[in-house]
Amino acid sequence: MNFKDLARIIRISNLLIIIATQLLCWFFLIRPLSNFTAAPLFLDFRHTLLLAVATALIAGAGYIINDYFDVKIDAINRPTKSLIGKDINPRTAILFHTFCNVIGLAICAYLSYRLHIAAVLVLPVFCTVLLWFYSTHFKRQFIIGNVVVSLLTALSILILLSYEPAAWPLLKSPFLENMQGQVKLNPTWILMTYSGFAFLLNWVREIIKDLEDFKGDAEDGCVTMPIKIGIQKTVWFVQGLLGLSVLALSFAVGALFMKGWIFPGIYMIAALILPLTYTLFKIDKSVRQEHFARYSKMLKFIMIFGILTLIIFYFY
Repeated sequence: MNFKDLARIIRISNLLIIIATQLLCWFFLIRPLSNFTAAPLFLDFRHTLLLAVATALIAGAGYIINDYFDVKIDAINRPTKSLIGKDINPRTAILFHTFCNVIGLAICAYLSYRLHIAAVLVLPVFCTVLLWFYSTHFKRQFIIGNVVVSLLTALSILILLSYEPAAWPLLKSPFLENMQGQVKLNPTWILMTYSGFAFLLNWVREIIKDLEDFKGDAEDGCVTMPIKIGIQKTVWFVQGLLGLSVLALSFAVGALFMKGWIFPGIYMIAALILPLTYTLFKIDKSVRQEHFARYSKMLKFIMIFGILTLIIFYFY
């Protein structure tokens, strides 16, 4: 086993996206909280970077344990990409999974100690346990597996709020606040909005991945949505979620145009609404595994483009 194999099994590109997302959310949403509260902020750059690395390590451990229990499925769905049992010894995989979890939780415990609030450690421990049970039980169950992964994706953003006590009082404040005659967006609610969209789009992506993995999942006795209700009805469900996403984004773009925020509105149309609409209409004509793999990858990029709107909105 070499570094390249380790990087592949922990999905290093996905972990870098997690770290980048948390740092962007900190810079554009958590850091400006000083304009809303007199309380000192705990999450400076160093603490945020530590939290992001800890989150990435816990997520990496989740990828490893998922692959460990999916050896049979991956041998059918992705025979050329399967690592455990070929390039990586199963025992080594478990040891590396344990190492990532221990270091990730140790960092979270250190931040909890510095914060003097032990309760914030509950969320990363909860995510660690949930990742294990997802791989061993929930993944093979109808709907719940997809919802669990989507929830974990949303929590990777919301964990910033849990480690920033200065943000907690603002959760009781309205979305728009009038401060000294100037209307400002409440950053905590913006963060929760991004988390909600991350949940919704990741749910769509997870169902599409189930469509892609239909054959291997069926061989392993999984009860995913395509296996339970059929491919066509699953595609209709995906189209419904995509339609809901497009509708919500269209309302948001309309509000931006009314405010005169033309460039952010155009960006959202080009980077989010049009690709989602394309997927909405084209997925009904998909029958092959590579088609669903392409839409899954497209949704990953759409989520990245969605996070990048933080930069645009910040300067507006």
